[in-house]
Amino acid sequence: MIIPAQTENHEPLARLDLEKEIVRLKRQMNAVILAHFYQESEIQDLADFVGDSLQLSQKAAATSADAIVFCGVLFMAETAKILNPSKLVLLPDLKAGCSLADGCPANLFRAFRERYPDHVAITYINSSAEVKALSDIICTSSNAEKIIRQIPPQQPIVFAPDQHLGRYLIKKTGRELRLWPGSCIVHEMFSERSLVQLKERHPQAKVLAHPECPEAVLRHADYVGSTTGILKYAEQSPAAEFIVATESGILHQMEKSCPEKKFISAPGEGGCSCSECPHMKLNTMEKLYLCMRDRAPEITLDEELRQRALRPILRMLEMS
Repeated sequence: MIIPAQTENHEPLARLDLEKEIVRLKRQMNAVILAHFYQESEIQDLADFVGDSLQLSQKAAATSADAIVFCGVLFMAETAKILNPSKLVLLPDLKAGCSLADGCPANLFRAFRERYPDHVAITYINSSAEVKALSDIICTSSNAEKIIRQIPPQQPIVFAPDQHLGRYLIKKTGRELRLWPGSCIVHEMFSERSLVQLKERHPQAKVLAHPECPEAVLRHADYVGSTTGILKYAEQSPAAEFIVATESGILHQMEKSCPEKKFISAPGEGGCSCSECPHMKLNTMEKLYLCMRDRAPEITLDEELRQRALRPILRMLEMS
């Protein structure tokens, strides 16, 4: 999305105190600003709540605000709208998508499910509203293991769309899962070879990894967990240095929480710094201000689709 520096009948953005204006609009709209850990630091600092997908879903379900401004990606804003049909839900940039959601289109997922009609479909929250509507239970990286352990042992399961998270869950739970072959473009880029080389330079560092990482990276991790789990581990660990294998936006909260500790982004192949999600970083302070000022882009969903997508999300919240 191209944002002009000035729009007709409005003050030029360059002259505005964006933080002050966003706070003013938030009061005026009775809005809550929710931000994912992967957003840019300025947005995280301004948000009413910063968290992972599970926490943000819970906050969206519980909010009494009239409007939800979701600083994340499209599937997150859709989830907020599914849970809050009467509220205004805004996303600063509608192009803020997700490689996992994009790689699992509803028509192909429907065909995948039809191949396994006796299977329960547990679907990662990184999916479109249409795919959620075709699922039985939604999960996040925070609660996926807990949810799978509640499924009777004799009940077969399909898991989509993240194959790396799925393989991690197979290892953790001992359950057989039929996996959709999807992956996150950020976590897929982390390199085992470069990680080992980095560990050699920082032998005392603990490696913290998100389960969306490939198995070759996870085998070197001292801790594997959600973004919230990674943050809590760093807070509680006596270690002074950490290598973090997830999107680099989380480092902002880690450094705020533990300023005396050192955090290093895990490298990609050849040591590249490729740990930023291009979708998450589409949201900016300027776009946040404009979406609140203009009340757009607004998330809207067909009511029948919303109702079908709501059921597996509610099951997730109940089982969490």
